[in-house]
Amino acid sequence: MIKRTIQTLLLSTTLLVTSVVTPTAQASGTNHMQLAGLTSQPIGHYEYCKKYSSDCRIKAKSSDAVKLTRERWHDLVEVNAFSNFKIKPVTDLEGFGVEELWIYPSSIGDCEDYVLMKRHMLMQRGWPASSLLITVVLLPNGDGHAVLTVRTDKADYVLDNLKEDIKPWNETEYTYLKRQSAKYSGHWTKIVDRRS
Repeated sequence: MIKRTIQTLLLSTTLLVTSVVTPTAQASGTNHMQLAGLTSQPIGHYEYCKKYSSDCRIKAKSSDAVKLTRERWHDLVEVNAFSNFKIKPVTDLEGFGVEELWIYPSSIGDCEDYVLMKRHMLMQRGWPASSLLITVVLLPNGDGHAVLTVRTDKADYVLDNLKEDIKPWNETEYTYLKRQSAKYSGHWTKIVDRRS
């Protein structure tokens, strides 16, 4: 039953994607995050890196943003919809009895786990790690949250477990704090968010 539901969702997503034109956001300073040097690594990522060290030692051959094509937009929409559908949102405390745990989810997880799943799935489809960056933000109520920033030539897009639509970062309601470095996956960079 669940497998059939997932197949139906993917078919619906595919039909939707084929009718959607690739976003037309033009590359500009506002569509791409401004960075301000290295900053501290989140504790959850530090612990994750002890277990998955190879994922935290990826050095980019090029830190150029990926060219956004119709096929790549399809990847983003499909992976975002699949992950948001498949994983039940549960806090680490509720699901695992600990405050902070970053894992690859199978059925339950919190925001960082969705991000890890989406990042992994996109890398399996050929996306470079330098374009798929775990990002720490604040929700409008002040709570911490994590999203996946996807760096493209059009804009930095956000894949989010709280939203089905994919938007450029500057069209979201979050306050952006820091994200993984595009050059080295174990480092983090501060984001300068000057939006009003």
